[in-house]
Amino acid sequence: MALKSLEGLGRSILEAHPDDGNAIAGIGAAIEQACQELPAGRQGGSETLRRALDLLKAAYLGQIADRAGALRAVAQAVEAVEVLPDSAPDEGCRKRLEEAAAGLQRALRGETATPETPASLDVLLAQLLVVTPGDREDLERIHDDLARLLKTGTLAEGVTGHVSVACAAVREVFTGQSADAQSALAKAGRELDLAVRAQEDLEALQPPVCDPPKAEPFAAPRQADPPPATPPASVAASATVPLPKAENASGSSEAAVLPSNTDLELLKEYIVECLEHITGAEAALLTLETDPAQSEPIHTVFRAFHTIKGTSGFLNLERIQKLAHKAENLLDRARNGEIRLTGEYADLALESCDALKAMIKGLEGLQPGMELPLPANCESLLERLADPAAAGITADVIQRPAIPRVGDILVTEGAVSRQTVETVAAEQGSSRIGEALAQSGAASATDVGQAIRAQKQTASSVASDSMVRVSTDRLDSLINMVGELVISQSMIAQDPVVLRGRNAHLCRNVSQTGKIVRELQDLTMGLRMVPLKQTFQKMARLVRDLGRKSGKAVQLVTEGEDTEIDRNMVEVLNDPLVHMIRNSVDHGIEPGDVRAKEGKPGTGTVSLRAYHSAGSVVIELKEDGKGLDRERIRAKAIERGLIDPDRELTESEAFGLIFLPGFSTAEKVTDISGRGVGMDVVRKNVESLRGRVDVASRPRIGSTFTLRLPLTMAITDAMQVRVGSEHYLLPTVVIEQSFHPAPGTITTVTGRGECVMLRNELIPIVRLHRVFGVQGAGADPYGALLVAVEAEGERCALMVDELLSQQQVVVKSLGRSLGNVPGVSGGAILGTGRVGLILDVAGLIRLAREEVFPSSPLSPDAASREEAGVLCAAR
Repeated sequence: MALKSLEGLGRSILEAHPDDGNAIAGIGAAIEQACQELPAGRQGGSETLRRALDLLKAAYLGQIADRAGALRAVAQAVEAVEVLPDSAPDEGCRKRLEEAAAGLQRALRGETATPETPASLDVLLAQLLVVTPGDREDLERIHDDLARLLKTGTLAEGVTGHVSVACAAVREVFTGQSADAQSALAKAGRELDLAVRAQEDLEALQPPVCDPPKAEPFAAPRQADPPPATPPASVAASATVPLPKAENASGSSEAAVLPSNTDLELLKEYIVECLEHITGAEAALLTLETDPAQSEPIHTVFRAFHTIKGTSGFLNLERIQKLAHKAENLLDRARNGEIRLTGEYADLALESCDALKAMIKGLEGLQPGMELPLPANCESLLERLADPAAAGITADVIQRPAIPRVGDILVTEGAVSRQTVETVAAEQGSSRIGEALAQSGAASATDVGQAIRAQKQTASSVASDSMVRVSTDRLDSLINMVGELVISQSMIAQDPVVLRGRNAHLCRNVSQTGKIVRELQDLTMGLRMVPLKQTFQKMARLVRDLGRKSGKAVQLVTEGEDTEIDRNMVEVLNDPLVHMIRNSVDHGIEPGDVRAKEGKPGTGTVSLRAYHSAGSVVIELKEDGKGLDRERIRAKAIERGLIDPDRELTESEAFGLIFLPGFSTAEKVTDISGRGVGMDVVRKNVESLRGRVDVASRPRIGSTFTLRLPLTMAITDAMQVRVGSEHYLLPTVVIEQSFHPAPGTITTVTGRGECVMLRNELIPIVRLHRVFGVQGAGADPYGALLVAVEAEGERCALMVDELLSQQQVVVKSLGRSLGNVPGVSGGAILGTGRVGLILDVAGLIRLAREEVFPSSPLSPDAASREEAGVLCAAR
């Protein structure tokens, strides 16, 4: 099966002009993508494509005299790989692949590395990174080039030492003198990388010359006599600094800028893809800290850095490419079993993720010619990645080698011991570990067959999960148009001509159209939903870093990561979770010695749980710390004049005080928390999502913060009710029942206002006509209709004149000019074309409570109620 990235690529290569640098760069990007997609079964295909990339790079740099011939060799190689079967290739395919590989080697060896002009260090480094210990011919050629460079005497003293060590290491590999060829090859790569870096540093100290500077691999082609660029001021924030100035041919300083020929659409895709890779890398790194023996997370992180390096190079983002390349080398050491990605090495890898993320996010909104931001720690990070030992980073050496995936499956299933798999892999090789285990009798053929099938199923499931990227603007436009379609269909269905008409055929068609429109709406609403997995992964990183900073042992336990929520709510939800976790780790979780005295485990636990409940998404944050001190909170509130000293607070009211602006019980302010602004942000952000946050706490047991949010901000099922001449929409998920009160069941209770007895329980009555100032509504509750509703654990009875109909409505914001109106969560267009206000039951309960406790700092003020009444009058 041909790969999408290879289809027609051979023909495109032959049609490309040999001197078109942009075309060559585009071809390289396509081949790089094909390398990532190539199935494991296409033996030799990935290696051939890598050699094609080396040849393209040499042609791009002008190191190939016959560029047209080089492109023909690359096209031949691409076509040979494209026709490879996913299983073992037949003799014809194998021969064609060998001929293509030989053609690439001839072109590369004959025109980029002659005895008189050996390849440059950066080209040799690129070639060294793609060879394997079995590539004897390639290793000999690289060794000969390194030896010739040493003989020329042109290398500086700080470069010669690294090149000599690399040359010796390569010789040990292809002569078979090295006991661990893979480690020796990795050592050669590191030394050659240090040599390239040392050479770059020395060249930067040289005075400018009139000759143009040497082009970097796959750099953007220079335009003829371009006008001097005048980049604007640095857009970097406090966390970034401008890129170091580079001297041009005239000796003037010029900031590193986004290339003038950058494709902005391609750049947007690059940013999105790279950030996804970094997110996956962070999650894999956190997994490795708890279970360093796993091999798949290491491959995940390596692929992330490798992909970012490759795509950055083709877009001429050299700083990002360089950092990704250094980080990739660190991951290569982990893949080869030299180090564990734990402790300081995990910190270094995560710091690389942070720096790459900052640099890539800094590209957002940039235009060609604008200056590129650079994290302040970038240079220091590059030095530590290049030589961690010199920076004092201690390696946690892996005592046992990684084993192949089939071996992992057999060990997990208990079919064979890990030591047996490692021994067989060392003796027989890892490529056919299953066959070797079966032949030796260490594992049964049945177990091996099941492991191989499990491996293939995993690979196929990953490959089949294809996705298509769609612009968020287009997605929003689609959803808005479907919303308008729903409104139009509702208006047609409720048109008097349809309702009173006797045309059965028309009624059937309208009903069928309504069904299709509802299904279409459900489908488009599903496009808005995204799992909370990425958000929870960010919190895992936050807990890890906060624990290290505060000197506490803290772990994060998550549940319900696949719970979906409206994607427009995810970013707003991020800040509340961050602030709550900061407070939980800093104020809630005790130091280890205190926990030991309390009889608790030394490691504190922060639990993050998500689930669906009654049409809402519930997110619970729980920590097993010391809990909230109710009396201390009350004392602080009295000290600040927030409550009267004689007033008694319920537990809910006392804990609610922590959400007031500037309120904090912290004895000292730290760089983590204590300024009294975090929990205020939590409440504001959650309420902006039509949600609510509740707090429960027990001394020495811990605290639980519960966020209740609507599934989506886009649609809701609602019951249309009439109050006087006004029509309101009441979400059906909060409705318990509607009833006419029996005589004598309505009373006035001190401290609770007007109440009705329902099923032996008194619940307060909320007169909607009084709340919103509606004229002409019924004033006698015995002649009206009461609707029992529940929200966030509290119940009330809404007094209305009539229930009209149930319908699904598209929620619209009230707009910035109106802001947050108490008791109203939004608006919707009714079937009559009028606007109906969607009632917020929780807000109505708070408004009712405000009538009983008008001075409570937890209730809306009178001005807010007046605003709600004015809104109704304005309609």
